[in-house]
Amino acid sequence: MVMPALSAFAILLGSAAASQAQVTIKEPWVRSTVPGQSATGAFMQLTARQDTKLIAVRSPVAGIVEVHEMLVDKGIMKMRSVDKLLLPAGKTVELRSGGYHVMMMDLKRQIKTGDEVPLTIEFESSQGQRVTVDVKAVARLVKP
Repeated sequence: MVMPALSAFAILLGSAAASQAQVTIKEPWVRSTVPGQSATGAFMQLTARQDTKLIAVRSPVAGIVEVHEMLVDKGIMKMRSVDKLLLPAGKTVELRSGGYHVMMMDLKRQIKTGDEVPLTIEFESSQGQRVTVDVKAVARLVKP
């Protein structure tokens, strides 16, 4: 299912009515790049109806896509990959610059402002059911 960017989406996880979790994805965007740049970030707001985990993100425009966390350790800003990102029920988790975000590396092409970048996001419900959701994130220089 392909979804237009900059809208809120209700996404059903799982197939049985009793085990469905709902995640809302708002304002997905990707930072545009300059020629030769090999990495960029993707950002969005995620709100889950029930406890859920973001476990993976993929995109055909990048060879490597990981969920990253920025943190300060002994006064030094560090970035590290995380295996999963918890989405507590009813709380919005913002993927943003300087915090949790999607890191897109080994870019296959320049991402120009206005491009729609396909992202496949994989979630896992608290019951262990996995589902992937396709979104398109608009490329821009700064947060919308």
